[in-house]
Amino acid sequence: MYKVQVKSVEQENSGVEYQAPLPFTAEETEDELILLASKLARQRLMDGTASNQLVAEILRLGTAKERLQKEKLRKENELLAAKTGAIQSQQGRDAFQQEVLRAIKSYAPPSYSDEDDDYDE
Repeated sequence: MYKVQVKSVEQENSGVEYQAPLPFTAEETEDELILLASKLARQRLMDGTASNQLVAEILRLGTAKERLQKEKLRKENELLAAKTGAIQSQQGRDAFQQEVLRAIKSYAPPSYSDEDDDYDE
């Protein structure tokens, strides 16, 4: 385990420490790093020590265009998930139809051709 120092606005001068569990997955690690970087950026903005690059990046993230792009990506992901579901559903229906056709053919009487007729005229 490792220690992370967390300070709220009310606890600015009293350092409250807690032990966070180690992340299990890469996604959890990434989420934790993003959280820590966000807290550091916030602290630097509050202290007035943030670089111009940091300020510009935070301003860019807050624009309407950025929010619309994020929403567009979410909708595209939903569309892709729906298309994937439809394809899987169609594949399931196709397999079921093939099974039904095989079953019907197994119950059908044998077919006879004209050559099989043994009629004497």
